[in-house]
Amino acid sequence: MRIPAHSVCTAIRDDIVAGVYERGSRLTEELLARRYGVSRVPVREALRTLEAEGFVVTRRHAGACVAEPTEQEAADLLEMRLLLEPLGASRAAQRRTEAHLKVLRGLVRLGQERARRGNSDDLRSLGGWFHETLAQASGSPALCSVLTQLRHKIAWMYAVEAPADPAETWAEHGAIVDAVARGDGERARAVTALHTERSGAAHRLRFGSRGPDRVRNSQHPVNTASLRH
Repeated sequence: MRIPAHSVCTAIRDDIVAGVYERGSRLTEELLARRYGVSRVPVREALRTLEAEGFVVTRRHAGACVAEPTEQEAADLLEMRLLLEPLGASRAAQRRTEAHLKVLRGLVRLGQERARRGNSDDLRSLGGWFHETLAQASGSPALCSVLTQLRHKIAWMYAVEAPADPAETWAEHGAIVDAVARGDGERARAVTALHTERSGAAHRLRFGSRGPDRVRNSQHPVNTASLRH
């Protein structure tokens, strides 16, 4: 059975973001194929995709390596998100479906409930689902793709401090959904811009002084179970 390259790509990208592979470390096709239990063909295709996304670079005499972004490149990502997420929210106000609104409202209710209870363990993942759904509601696959890639790269380059008041964060999410539901694109853009700017202040660069390169154990192989159906 041939494993799709996009599944291998997702697995490698997730491990890069999680820090399994250090910045600058080599990514050999043979090692990756063994680690994920696949042939070298999908690994080769996945590395090409990851290079186009900026996670991987090809170096002379070294081959594929994890990229080493500069502080300026990292700062640019937050600035891009500050421009594009409000645009996505504005588009969502005009193009969202009832299904999008149902999911967004459900996520806000769940996030607000868990914030009140002080159960913050999965608030970050709920926030990620919220922003992914909001991007999908924009009705622009290209914009959604760029925002998804931005989130991956920001998660790779930055550690995010937990908000002092999670309830306030989810109140902002609720205000975004209210504006989107009313079809008020300008309000959706403004509220999202404020929310994105505030959340950006909690980001701290992961890289600085580096210890010796190391490769941690991968947290997961490629999940092939769902590919058999």
